[in-house]
Amino acid sequence: MRHTTQDLTRRAAAKAFAAFVAASPLLRGQIDPQRGHDRVPKLDELISALDFEAVAHAKLPRQAYNYTAYGTDGEFTLRRNREAFDWVQLIPGAVSSPTPPQTGLELFKTQLSAPLLISPTAGHLMLHPGGESATHQGATAAANTPLLVSNNASQPIDQIAAAATGPLWFQLYPREDLNATREILDKAQASGCRAIVVTIDQQASEYERELHDRHLTPVSTRRAPARAPLAPSNPYRIRDRRLWYTWKYFDQIREMVKVPMLAKGILTAEDAKLCLEHGLDGVYVSNHGGRSIDYGPSTLEVLPEIADAVAGRVPVLFDSGIRRGSDILKALALGATAVCVGRVPRWGLAAYGPLGVQRVLEILQAELVQAMAATGRPTLASVNRSLVRTDFS
Repeated sequence: MRHTTQDLTRRAAAKAFAAFVAASPLLRGQIDPQRGHDRVPKLDELISALDFEAVAHAKLPRQAYNYTAYGTDGEFTLRRNREAFDWVQLIPGAVSSPTPPQTGLELFKTQLSAPLLISPTAGHLMLHPGGESATHQGATAAANTPLLVSNNASQPIDQIAAAATGPLWFQLYPREDLNATREILDKAQASGCRAIVVTIDQQASEYERELHDRHLTPVSTRRAPARAPLAPSNPYRIRDRRLWYTWKYFDQIREMVKVPMLAKGILTAEDAKLCLEHGLDGVYVSNHGGRSIDYGPSTLEVLPEIADAVAGRVPVLFDSGIRRGSDILKALALGATAVCVGRVPRWGLAAYGPLGVQRVLEILQAELVQAMAATGRPTLASVNRSLVRTDFS
């Protein structure tokens, strides 16, 4: 086809106009320099749990992303939680089983397809309009993975329970008012929660990343605007709303709890033994994902001594820092019965909703099977410390 001079002139004019618009400072002013503007990848393009964080970061407001990401103070423990996994080597197996490794186990009379649960975390509505209900749907789709619902969930526990059929547990922050505690526990158990996890860490924390972003509007993790916190009663302005915790509390609420009860935040063998002395049904090794005291140990470092203290008498749960299936295998080898993940499913929820939660859990489950096969461990019962070499010095 023959082009006329007029056609070429129009084409040149259009190109010149497009170049003008692209170079306009008004257009550049609409671009957030803190974020990339690449296309969002399709869900099946993501191959590891770590891939989901970048998508979540691109979609979330900064304050919502920060709430998921930050650790206490200078975030030393947050970083150490991840670094500790680099200090554990997996020993390859010379001969693999001809059948795929079996990852199923029974935990508190619930049959699980894998030793994997979702840690209790607050405020899922800031990540996705479906909130914790969407997380529960994704977890149920991923081989009925149990969801531990946070006491600070952004939706009522009965609404979350009605969203899917998978197993639910409930995480409790202790209340000094025992009647208020009873009301919370009764509602959780009436909604079908199969275990109660009482958090005993997170004593008094400051998040420097949050303080550095004082110009941002704080993100509420609750359904309704939170009431202004009471001023601390001490002269140092340290948050003291949780500094009253005592072991006697477990004795006081024991009769309120008709399902297994665990303590979350155990970091020493001594406290693990106290859990047993006070009749708890499980020990949950956690430093709140690096959000409790800073410059504390990583959970992986203290897991072996806690497992030794428990000596198989009750299940040992573990969280903080898990990003891959090989991380799960390392924790199991060092004494965990099962592991929990917190930030990873939040990335999945923020990135793709329930399907993101499902996919990220399925990736971890598949990676665990692969790691077990590569190390010649056909069952969870065959996973022990002979599988790893550690260098925690």
